[in-house]
Amino acid sequence: MSEEVDGPSARAVLGLLGGDDRRKVIGALIVGARTIAEIARVAGLTHETVVSALERIVGAGLAERMPASAKDEGGGLRIVPGVFEQAAREVASLRRAVIPEDLGATAAQAAGMRNWLTEDGRIKSIPIQRNKRMPILDFLAGRFEPGKTYTESAVNLILGEFHADTAAWRRHLVDEEFLERRDGFYWRAGGTFAIDTSESSVC
Repeated sequence: MSEEVDGPSARAVLGLLGGDDRRKVIGALIVGARTIAEIARVAGLTHETVVSALERIVGAGLAERMPASAKDEGGGLRIVPGVFEQAAREVASLRRAVIPEDLGATAAQAAGMRNWLTEDGRIKSIPIQRNKRMPILDFLAGRFEPGKTYTESAVNLILGEFHADTAAWRRHLVDEEFLERRDGFYWRAGGTFAIDTSESSVC
């Protein structure tokens, strides 16, 4: 079981990792450097730079000096046990499941997609029933810019963001006339199109 720590917040950890020198010092600590001289050698930094970075790192609670009685450690420095795990749990607790609207789905698309998305916004599987596939196909078609031609590898790259079986989705998109294909190239042919009314004028 991981050790519970009262360490820095995830925001503080990310802040410490934001500085190049601090990141190098933390990396040196992770790989086992314990003294300022060792950290300087592993990180490729000067003694003064290491001391300055450690002042921030130790002060924030990310690293600590071990007791002099610790076996074979001689009271050296170390990353506080469990601090990265705690930061990861904190970040995970703030995450929520991705919903279709987060991906830009219309209300109609979202209604048909909601039960088919994983928490990270990927498609769980290909619906067997056509009426359940259609809202997802409509959404996928919207990932392609009207009037633009795509190679098959580009189509796979776009579809692969949502599901691993790009060939099946590509075939469904063509069969349902959301995409057209000729000589190895694809372009959008159907689906829901957003109408830009910002430049409309009254005649």
